[in-house]
Order: sequence, then structure tokens, then C-alpha cells
Amino acid sequence: MTLEPGYEPRPGLTHRDADWSGLHVLVVGLGVSGFAAADALTERGAEVTVVSRDVTDAITERAQILQILGAEVRLGPEHLRRPPDGTELVVTSPGVPPHDPLMLAAAAAGVPVWGEVELAWRMRAQEGAAPWLTVTGTNGKTTTVGMLTSILQAAGLRATSAGNVGTPILEAVLHPQPYDVIAVELSSFQLHWQRSVSAVASAVLNVAPDHLDWHGSYADYLRAKGRIYDRTHIACVYNVADVQTEQLVMDAEVVEGCRAIGFTLGVPGPSMVGVVDEVLADRAFVEQRQWSAAELCTIADLRGDAASVPPHYIANALAAAALARAYGVGPLSVRDGLRAFRPDRHRLAVIDVPGPVRWVNDSKATNTHAAAAALRSFETVVWIAGGLLKGADVDGLVAEVAARLRGVVLIGRDRAQIAAALARHAPDVPVIDVAETDTEAMDQVVAQAARLAQPGDVVLLAPAAASMDMFENYGARGDAFEEAVRRHVAGGGR
Repeated sequence: MTLEPGYEPRPGLTHRDADWSGLHVLVVGLGVSGFAAADALTERGAEVTVVSRDVTDAITERAQILQILGAEVRLGPEHLRRPPDGTELVVTSPGVPPHDPLMLAAAAAGVPVWGEVELAWRMRAQEGAAPWLTVTGTNGKTTTVGMLTSILQAAGLRATSAGNVGTPILEAVLHPQPYDVIAVELSSFQLHWQRSVSAVASAVLNVAPDHLDWHGSYADYLRAKGRIYDRTHIACVYNVADVQTEQLVMDAEVVEGCRAIGFTLGVPGPSMVGVVDEVLADRAFVEQRQWSAAELCTIADLRGDAASVPPHYIANALAAAALARAYGVGPLSVRDGLRAFRPDRHRLAVIDVPGPVRWVNDSKATNTHAAAAALRSFETVVWIAGGLLKGADVDGLVAEVAARLRGVVLIGRDRAQIAAALARHAPDVPVIDVAETDTEAMDQVVAQAARLAQPGDVVLLAPAAASMDMFENYGARGDAFEEAVRRHVAGGGR
């Protein structure tokens, strides 16, 4: 059953100053985005009920705050069967699939369902709202959005990144100091639940089978990705090497006059950006594009501290450049922004390797608070944890994230403490104990994590502990992890 949450619970709910008062809203989930949604709706006079399957210290604290603000909060899975009587709108977290019983019950009752992105779009200012530049794809989203933000800032714009990883989009939209423009990373989960977003420019970087258990089929996953192009104003950016992305542009309902802009690692044709003799070249946003191009930067400009620039990184830079150029940013700002951009090596850094599993290095998560933030960023995780806990209590962390865990691989001196917490709070989660404490142990860790992971999962190194029992510092630990992942993938591992 396909849900269509595009209809209106009340006419005119298109901006933050609309009449939200008295609207009966059910907010599903009390993570960071759910809390932001409930807070914004309550502030505007809506009658808000919040339900959460999980009950953790952090969720209990958020619940208490929302109750003080006037929301009703119901914790526990028994409250996620059907919307309360009188519900006019459901706002759901992106992790809730369309086949969830609560979502099916909402559809059967004729209650519209919005995601956090849909709500954020409708919470923009009526006049002068920051435009969005949106990015999705099976791989490369976070890097591309980071590059795009760096370019926008190099152009002197007050810009930020938000969405799938990082700042919740609703927080960016409602920031007390308005942004000039927002670079938005969108997952297929988020795109499934939106119908109103109208970006200045949008991009699908690539598409490969992913999250099929959530979407139900590859066709539905592809359809969700394609929704990013709907209602785009200036440019739909697609990957010339991935014919599916161009087809998604052709199928989209765009604003009259919107152009299809390709990015390619080869020589670009008209209305494309690409590479000519080690130069990133624009033949899309120049007046005489039939026979000329604008130089954006060189491949050497992308290198930074790296010994070489992998092809996917160049592709990400081209996509980011195309989005920025669609917004009117000049070539010199594109160059300066790409030169300045540095992926954070050990803070939620996605390792660029092929395959259906994402590998993320957050070795800098040396305490439970940082690890919790990292784990909350993903829906289904194989967690690599352990090291020197320095007396920290991990019970609260494990209890909070238990529902997200596909499996756990434990390393380091204090791993037994984490194992004990997992036995108490996540007894059904498979746990693999790697006893070796030499630096070569990371190959075994990666192999075991790959065995636990399923397509669409994230394998996350977020140790919640210091590294000095096995490594010189957290950077060395992260480096060892990344090198082991690349060896594993090159060797034919998943």
C-alpha cells in the first residue's frame, strides 16, 4: 500500500505564520527532529500529542520539556498502534516505514502524513525565506553538501548544511538569524514523506538498490529519490554516468523553464559540467555554451592534504559546483570553496568505498555523549565500540541506542563493560568480542562488522572511549579503521 501524504489537513498551512492553532497533530518519534517538530507546532498553538516507542533518559527529558510547553507525551510501543481520535495530521520521523501499522492506520483513517522535511518546508517564513539547494543519492550526499556549503560561504553568503546528517532541517529553517540559502541533504526516507518542497536546484548523485526493506521495492526507492526533482525551479542536476538519474529528471514535474544539467567525469557537452585536461569546466551556466566553457577549478585544487583525488570525489565536486552555479555563484567562488573544503577525517566521515553498506569513521567520539550523537544519526547500525572508558557509565547510552543496533563489534580494554550493558539492554543484538589489542586487530574488526551488516546498514566506528590502549590517538584509530575498510572492500568483502 502506497501512502500519499500530500493532501492538506487545513487550507493555507504553507508558512510558519499560518493558522496552526488548534490543529490536532500526532508527532511520531522523540529524537532530535521529533522534538523540534513538536516544539515548533506547540509554539504555534497546535494541539500536539507525541508518541515514542523508545523510553530513554534523553527521551524522558525531552518529554518533560514538551509537557511543560503544553504537549501530551505518550511513551512506549503500545501508543504506536493508531492515531488518537481526532488526529488531523501525523508528522513522522524518517525512520518509520510506510508499512508501519501506525502509518497504515493513519492512511485508513484518511489522516495526512508529513515527514520532518515537509513540515520544515511549511515552517519557512512567508516572505524572504532562505531557498533550498537539495541533494540526494545512494552515495556521496554528505560530501557533496559539505562542498556546496563551502562554495556558498566562499561567495559571501550566510549558508549552512542541514538534513539527513547534521543539523535537523527544521532547526535551520527556524534559526533566529535567518540564512541566505540552505544546502539540504535528503535521504530516500525523508523524500518519501514530502510533497511540497520546491528547491532552486536539486541533484541525484547516483542510485543503486538500497533500503528495499523500508521502501518495499526498488521501484519505490527510485521513485522516492526522484521526488527531489519535483517543483525544482532552475536546474535538475543529474549524473551522466547513471542513466537512471537522467530518467528521473525526465519524469519529474518541474517549474516551467527548469533545465537538466549533467555532470560527467568526461568532457562536458552543452548544459553539462565536466573535466577537460585536469580542469573542472562549466558548459551549462555560460552564455556561449555551444562552443565555450568556464573554468571552475583544477583537480589539483581538490587535492587538499590527499595524495590523489578519487573519481567519486571529483564527481561530488562537479555536482556541488553545478548546484552553486545554478544559484548564481561565480566561478572564482566555486574554486575558492572547493579549495577550502576539507572532509572531517574522523567525525562522521563516510568512507568512500563501493557496496551496499556505508562505512562511517567517527573515531573522535571518545565519550558516550559523542557516541550517542553519532548513533542517533543513522537508523540501523553495526556499532564498533570500546577502548578506555575512563570510568564512564555506558548503560544510558546502550539503552538509548539499542533499537538502532544490527550488531556490535567490541574492541579495547574496557569492552567488557559495554558487553555487560548490551546484555542488560539489548540482549537480542549479536555481539562479537575482538580480544586482540594490537593495532592489526582492526582488520578482524572490519571483517566481523561486514559479516553482521546487511545492505543499507551503516557500520559505525564510534567507540565511546579513548584510544590509547590500542592506538596513539583517536586519529590513528580512525586511520586504521579506514585502511582496513579499504582493504576489505578491495579484497571482495561486502
